[in-house]
Amino acid sequence: MTDTREEVLDEALDEAMRDARITMETVGGRTLRVATWRLDKPSKHLPILFFNGIGANIEAVAPLAEALPDRGFIMFDMPGIGGSPEPVVPYNAWTMCWTATQLLDRLGVDQVDVMGVSWGGAMAQHFAIQHPGRTRRLILAATSAGMVMIPGNISSLSKMADPRRYIDAAFMEEHFQTLYGGALGKALNKMEHIHRLKPPSPRGYFYQLLAMLGWTSAPVLPFMRKKTLIMMGDDDHIVPLTNGWLLDKLIPDSELLVLRGGGHLFLLSHSDECVAAMQRFLDEPDSQDEAKAA
Repeated sequence: MTDTREEVLDEALDEAMRDARITMETVGGRTLRVATWRLDKPSKHLPILFFNGIGANIEAVAPLAEALPDRGFIMFDMPGIGGSPEPVVPYNAWTMCWTATQLLDRLGVDQVDVMGVSWGGAMAQHFAIQHPGRTRRLILAATSAGMVMIPGNISSLSKMADPRRYIDAAFMEEHFQTLYGGALGKALNKMEHIHRLKPPSPRGYFYQLLAMLGWTSAPVLPFMRKKTLIMMGDDDHIVPLTNGWLLDKLIPDSELLVLRGGGHLFLLSHSDECVAAMQRFLDEPDSQDEAKAA
């Protein structure tokens, strides 16, 4: 009997999450749904602490964790997102990054390589600035310096703000190209991503938006001494490539990788190229400054 599309998607989701350890952790006064990969296995590499995009749950990025089998991976759902309980009070970048350090303490992890995509890229920048001693290297994907960003396409941004993109799969599929642009590979890849998404609570989504209101890293980035890989798509309708150029100019020790034909979800459409670049970047020998910091 031929598998239905739904069965194929369920199997792909199970495959992506098969090695994840899912727990509920209460840290910093908040209860968070946490996923870790391979923290109990010996590795010569630091784990990656990953900050997700706005409204996105753990499952949306699970394939990336699976694609890096030689290192640990840590990710959590923001309050009111995915499986994390609804937030009671708002939070900001400072409090959430501090909460992340409490989670690392709970997991017995001292230092990490930090990565963030889109909204999570702002959180990753803030974590590296606020907690430099716990950050070795930084990977920023499809993100900006915050308030000073060059805005994307109005049509894409308006649909990005529409909660139907999480609730209505038909709406998401219809507007996928407008939202995310770029080469999306096979149709199944697109549907896999849609299938992984779980609608955030309205309050959870609003608090995520509120957390970065007025935030910018621009004045501080020239003083940040973290080796940084910036990955941007040249067909990103939400965070245009110009934002990557700005980050590259502001961060002293950075390199910019442009994914040709890549939209906002180039981690999905250009996964092999992204993983290869990340592994090459993370495996480069430490500089003297990094060795001292460690």
